[in-house]
Amino acid sequence: MKFVGSKITEKDIGGKVGVLVCNLGTPESFGYWDVRRFLAQFLSDVRVIEIPKVIWWFILQIAILSLRPFKSGALYKSVWTKKGSPLMIYSKRLVNKLKKQSKGKQEYALAMRYGKPEVDKALLELKNKGCDKLIIIPTFPQYSGTTSASVFDAVADTLKRWRWVPSIKFVNGYHSNEKYISALADSLKPSIKKHKPQKIVFTYHGIPKRNFDLGDPYYFFCHETTKFVAKKLKLKKSQYLTTFQSRFGPAEWLKPYTSDKMEELPTKGIKNIVVIAPGFSADCLETIEEIDEENKEIFIEAGGQKYNYVECLNDSNSHVKIFQDIVKKQSTSW
Repeated sequence: MKFVGSKITEKDIGGKVGVLVCNLGTPESFGYWDVRRFLAQFLSDVRVIEIPKVIWWFILQIAILSLRPFKSGALYKSVWTKKGSPLMIYSKRLVNKLKKQSKGKQEYALAMRYGKPEVDKALLELKNKGCDKLIIIPTFPQYSGTTSASVFDAVADTLKRWRWVPSIKFVNGYHSNEKYISALADSLKPSIKKHKPQKIVFTYHGIPKRNFDLGDPYYFFCHETTKFVAKKLKLKKSQYLTTFQSRFGPAEWLKPYTSDKMEELPTKGIKNIVVIAPGFSADCLETIEEIDEENKEIFIEAGGQKYNYVECLNDSNSHVKIFQDIVKKQSTSW
């Protein structure tokens, strides 16, 4: 096996701290083949789909990748901007702000778990800048084996090919980070003051219930985030609830389902709600199309009157401060 490396000098030792910020990813365009490539990579990840490879390969190739890219492509097209995918735009802006404010103390690089920029190339970018210490931050506040652990796998697959493996600190989640909780609370305050909702809905991306039964702690981390934000805002239990969206396939996923609650709330006299998606670091297909459009439509058709979605933290200054806080804490022992 040929390892990645190059001749070093004494000045290359003692180096910098590199920070890899890794989000989920996005197709390069909403075209059929770009969406198909993205879905193929995403749905081939054993962390995402825990079905025996031989069986899943046939399902994926025949039942999903032949038609799904058309439907997904149309959805991506509906949220696409002149500058591209919202998730990519916000992610780049966030990392650029981190780079600008680090003033050389750390080197930052952006990666996507699926699609571009690839994890291996982003890590090599940090290596070439003299980083022999790495902090890996998946942008998934609530750890799940389907997300954060998949980033760990990708990083490990890359570094096992390096001749000089750097010191590594892997941040598997930050669901209770004080600055993260404060940022969420602050983002909610204007909507609460303006709209005076009867209920605040904290909606998180779902995972199969089977994953939870087999030991994935994600469900508890989501509820803890909700609890911490509610405590920060001094909300009563009757003023908020936690739900899960984005189901895929026939299996049972974490409940309650967001869409079910959107139908149910108006029948109970709850017709004015504010919705926030704390599990997403940047607005994307799931938040823009599914939460702010599809679920809003369900709620209004069921008799709801006011549905107000709170944007993700995106590239806000408060989001920048969360990552700076994480990096500072991880760097103290170096």
